[in-house]
Order: sequence, then C-alpha cells, then structure tokens
Amino acid sequence: MSAPANRLQHESSPYLLQHAHNPVEWYPWGEEALSRARAEQKPLLVSIGYAACHWCHVMERESFENPQIAAVMNAHFVCVKVDREERPDVDQVYLEALHAMGLPGGWPLNVFLTPDAKPFYGGTYFPPRNWLQLLTSIGIGYAGEHRTELEASAEQFARDLQISELEKFRVTASAEGLSDAQFAELTDKLAAQFDTQKGGFDRSPKFPLPVAWQFLLRAQALTGRPDLLEQLHLTLREMAWGGLYDQVGGGFARYSTDADWLVPHFEKMLYDNGQLLSLYAEAFQATADPLYRAVVYGTVGFLERELLSPEGGFYSALDADSEGVEGKFYVWTREQLQAVLGDETPLAAAYYQCTAPGNWEHGANILHRRQSDAEFARAHDLTPALVAELVRGWQARLLAARAARPLPALDDKILTSWNALTVQGLLDAYRAFAEPHFLVLARSCAEFLRDRVLLDGRLYRNYKNGRATIPAFLEDYALLIRAFISLYEATFAEEWLHEAQHLTTAVLTHFFDPTEQQFFYTADHGEVLIARKKELTDNVLPASNSVMAHNLHRLGLHLEDADYLALAADMLRRVQPLVAEQPASFAHWASLYADLLRPTAEITIVGPAAEEFRRELSRHFLPNVVLAGTQGTSHLPLLRGREARNGQTTIYVCFNRACQQPVHSVAETLAQLPRP
Repeated sequence: MSAPANRLQHESSPYLLQHAHNPVEWYPWGEEALSRARAEQKPLLVSIGYAACHWCHVMERESFENPQIAAVMNAHFVCVKVDREERPDVDQVYLEALHAMGLPGGWPLNVFLTPDAKPFYGGTYFPPRNWLQLLTSIGIGYAGEHRTELEASAEQFARDLQISELEKFRVTASAEGLSDAQFAELTDKLAAQFDTQKGGFDRSPKFPLPVAWQFLLRAQALTGRPDLLEQLHLTLREMAWGGLYDQVGGGFARYSTDADWLVPHFEKMLYDNGQLLSLYAEAFQATADPLYRAVVYGTVGFLERELLSPEGGFYSALDADSEGVEGKFYVWTREQLQAVLGDETPLAAAYYQCTAPGNWEHGANILHRRQSDAEFARAHDLTPALVAELVRGWQARLLAARAARPLPALDDKILTSWNALTVQGLLDAYRAFAEPHFLVLARSCAEFLRDRVLLDGRLYRNYKNGRATIPAFLEDYALLIRAFISLYEATFAEEWLHEAQHLTTAVLTHFFDPTEQQFFYTADHGEVLIARKKELTDNVLPASNSVMAHNLHRLGLHLEDADYLALAADMLRRVQPLVAEQPASFAHWASLYADLLRPTAEITIVGPAAEEFRRELSRHFLPNVVLAGTQGTSHLPLLRGREARNGQTTIYVCFNRACQQPVHSVAETLAQLPRP
C-alpha cells in the first residue's frame, strides 16, 4: 500500500509523479521549499533525476519508499525532487557543484544545501545502508557542532560556481585567425581518440555523440581525408548493427555499457534519436550507403509509433525497465524467437546472433548483427533481395509479438528543445530522401511548438496536459531557432525565417553577456539561482552557445546582417583555443570552425521550378551552404534583386556577396561549389 500523496501529486512531470506517493515529504523545486528551509533553518536535500533513469528507480525502491529512511529524511531535511529534463538550470548548477567537490556526476544526483541553497555535500546513487548513515551524519552534524564548518564549505563552493566558464578554463580570445594548419591539428587530436576497431571513441561506456560525427562529416568534406570517412563509416555501422539500435522496432538506446555497442542502457530518449536522424541522413547524402537509409526509416518509424503525441509534438522518452527488469521488453530467448518465427528461426537466429545460452542475462539475447545483408546472403546461399524480404518479415512478426508484452513506462512530457532537435532530424531526413511524410511530421511538430509553447512572444520549455509552465532556457531558444531556419530552407515558406528572427531578437535581449560575448543559459527575467551559468561544452547535446553561434552565422547570411555575422565569428574566437585543444568536447564549435574556414555558399533559387530544384539540390551533402528561394518575388534580403532569367528557373551561387554566373540546373550549381 502506497503512502498518502505528497506535494508532487500536483506536478505534471512523470518523474515527479513517480515519487508522489513516497513516504518522503517531497517538495518540487520552488519558493515553498526554499522558504520553509529558511524559516526552519533546515538543510535542503535536493534529489535530481529523470523518468527513464534506471538507478533513479532503484534508489526510489530501496530508500525513498522505505518508511524508516523516509522518516530520517523528513526529520532532518526539507526534501526536494527535481526533474533534470524540466529544470536543466537547477541540474546544471548542482552537477557542477558535485564536480567542484571532486565527486563524479550522474543521476540520481543527491545534493545537500544550506537553507539559502548553497551546496556543501553530494553524491549519486547510495545503497540504503550508506544512505541512512549519510543522512544521519549530516542531519545531526548540521543541527549541532558542524554547522559552521558545513556552511563555510558551502560558501566556498558557491563562490566557485559563480566563476564564469571562460575564467574557469583560463582562456582568452584567440589573437590568431582560423587556419588550415590549426584545423588539421584539431582534427588529428580528435582522431587520436578513435576506437579504430569498434568505432566511436576509445572508451566505454560508449555514447553515440552525434555532434562529433557530424563534425567528422564536415571535416572530411573540407579536407577529403579518407581516414575520417573510414572511421565515420565504422562507427555508424557498428552502432546500427549493435544492440544500441533496436533491430526489431527501430530507434536507438541512450548509450552502450560496453565497448562493442552490444549491451545498451535500454532507455530510449527523444534527443538522441532526433540527432541520430540528422547524422545518418547526412551520412547517406555523403555516401549513399543503404544501411543508413534503413536506419533513418526505422528510427522515424519508432518515433511516430511510440513517441508521437496526438497534437503533433513528441514525448520525451521510454523507460529502460518493464516489469521492474531492465531491458526485458527488448530481449529474446531462443525459445521466444522460435515461438514467433517457427521454421525460419535458425536463419533469423544466425542473422541476429541469437543463441540458446543467450548473450545477456537469464538466457536472453540482445538482437544484433555482424554482417551486411550482402555478406549474410553469400554465407547462406541466398540473394540479397531475399534476405531483405526475410528481414522485413521477421521484424514485422517480432514487433507484433513484442507489442503484447508489458510496455516500458512512457515519459509523456513534451520538451521544446528535444522536439526542435527532432524537427531538425526529420528535415535532414526529408532533404536526404525527398520523403514527403518526413516533411509532414517536421512541419506538424514545428506548428505545434509555435502554437503551444511560443505564447505572446515568450517561449516555454515544457508542455503537458494542455499547459506550458516553465520559461524556456537558451537551449530551447537556440535549437528552435535552428529548426525554424532549416524549415525555411526545406520549404521556402518565409514565415519560419521570420519566426527565427523574432526568437533571435529575444535571445539577444534577455540572454546576452556583452562582457564575454556569449549567452547565459537563463534569461535575465528568469528565476535567480545561486549562479547564472553559460553552457559552452558540447556533449550529448550541442552546447546552447555553439548552436546560437551557428544560428547567427546562418541568419546573418539570410538577412545580410553584418552584426550577426560578426558576433558569430567573435563567439568562436572566444573559445577557439579550447576547440583547438579539446575538439571532442567542442565538436559543434569545431563544425562552425569548418564553416568559417571557407566562405559559406549562398544559394538562391528563383523561378517556377524552385521547389523541384530545391529538392534535387538538397539530396546532396552540402554542409556549408545557406539556401533561399522563391517561385515568384520575395523581399528577403538574400533574394533581393534575384530574378528568373528569360522565364527560366535560375540559381545564383555567391560567396561573400560575390556571385558566380547564374545557372539553370542543379548539375551546373554543384560545379560551382568547392571540392576538397
């Protein structure tokens, strides 16, 4: 029998609602909890996680549902639960605090704060006995003779948190310009970290890190280095063949726990899959590898089937666990495979590396591949066409059988930034394959975001049960601006470029720090935390500042705005030494380096066949291009003075406002673009 509901019962976050019947007297993050802590002079215990977090569930079962442990928490602390996906600003501050304490980060993240929200101790997952000992020790110590010592530590950690990121890195703006030599050096530094046997980087666990491989695509396009393309292909193939990719239902798990991409941490996150759509679509444009096409179509199928809301937005995640067991929904014993596939089981088992002992826990198998379809066909004396037909049949039957299993929990909140990443991914897929349905999904999601989270000119981060409640962060603005620019370039519907411009004005007004020429993560009219941070490092998501720098460069070209272009270049100059030294941690900045190292092609298409030409041109991998067009006339700056010559659709290719000879075909256009 669960405990009576606590204050989390009124929240919309699925993660907070999971804890609404804990015996812990949880508060959501907010003034009510902070006021009580100040009034009673009790320390705050802030526990941060997210709905699909496996170890968050474990700690809840072991400790937060335990009445004896909960009683100690309630007696000594004001207890606060935070969904890190709804409040990345809070998570960002206290995760950095943990690092300042010399402790490893991760989730669940548990931090102890003074009543004025300054951190003095923390950690991640604690087994129940250790947790109880820690609670008792800190609770008694803070109430007694150790309070002064703990508060002194908290003051020091708070001062550390208030140091800006550029100060912390001890970096000053680069006095040298961008150069081919430095670009080659930073690319070599990234390459030195590759796992040349299994793909990815030479460490485990392995995360997909799409921004790193998208940079590699751009570096290869710029330099023509075959080793970069080989590593990219190895990585994308191993991810797609491994257990990281759902061989039955499509879509990727969050990361692989091993170096072989075999054993995933089974939760599926929207932000990963949106970005991986972009990566595999661009890789297909560059290589025409049919595996990449299959991955894109499979991932879109997963997103539409399992995460698409009736209103057109996408939900956040699927849990790793079902029936209390991690991965149970996704794995198969040989007997389960036999029950579904019958006589075809031996062949399917060979294809998916499924054995009687199993390759995971309890005799289960994580389905994965070790051969291309062509190689499998040769090994089993089949034709590639027959193998493709068999695989489609196996997937359909296994998917239908799997649907009868208890489903993993769905995190059904809708987040602006993650949806913007998905719009971008769908648009990149549309460009690569000219699949109209991909554009329908992208435009529907963009319209949902414009209508449901952009209210009276102010953007919100979340949407649930018909309400948007949390003001947006820089991440949300930056990624939505990027998606809107891309939607304009994919449709030539000018409303989307205007939306991007309005949002950019809001970012410059409310987030910009002129001292460091970067943007704060939180707005000047947002909630004040103990530190106002800037996000510079690219990680599983690109840093919001690197995205804004790209946006300003692209918008500056579209709108012929010299201030935007200058700010984009200056933002990169401020972090250029870091990009050169640590390219793996600044990979999206490195992509901007690639774009600014050569003039960006400004391509405009004018005339009755503008749509047809746009579709044909977009199927090519053109990483350093802005694209504008109209079938008639337009007042957009980049299209001003452009006309269809002699009634023929005309394409103009310009660099730094110097234009090539106007042409009338895509082939002629491509000939005017630089090649490595």
